Amino acid sequence: MHKPHLTYLQILPEGELPDIARHAPFAAILVVDDDADEMWRWDAARWLVASGCRFLLAWGKKCESWAESVDDAALEAFDYDDIPEDKRVLTTWDEDEDLEEVFWFARHRARHPALALETTLILHIATRDRKDELEALYARA
Repeated sequence: MHKPHLTYLQILPEGELPDIARHAPFAAILVVDDDADEMWRWDAARWLVASGCRFLLAWGKKCESWAESVDDAALEAFDYDDIPEDKRVLTTWDEDEDLEEVFWFARHRARHPALALETTLILHIATRDRKDELEALYARA
């Protein structure tokens, strides 16, 4: 089985959004430990789409709202018209699942219909870094 390249990034709630476009196209596992205000979430959703996120798996606080924001940002990016298959963003949200199950799905089942996603980003919205813990959890999935 091919193992995608994994990158962990901690992002402070309402903090600056880093340049991640070099990873495009990519899958993102959004782990939301500390949510931010709605306007920042919308900005972050647009940033994800513009940066090349093509599969988003949202987990944690207000994860359904995060997935909906990314869905809407993808539609907005194409003026609410047809989205080319290679630009389509698939989203899931899993507020009732354990994070281990989300990681397992990301590693073994999440596939884009038109692209091979070589990179998976763990985007951790939090004030406390959990890099080692989340990377180890992903590796065991």
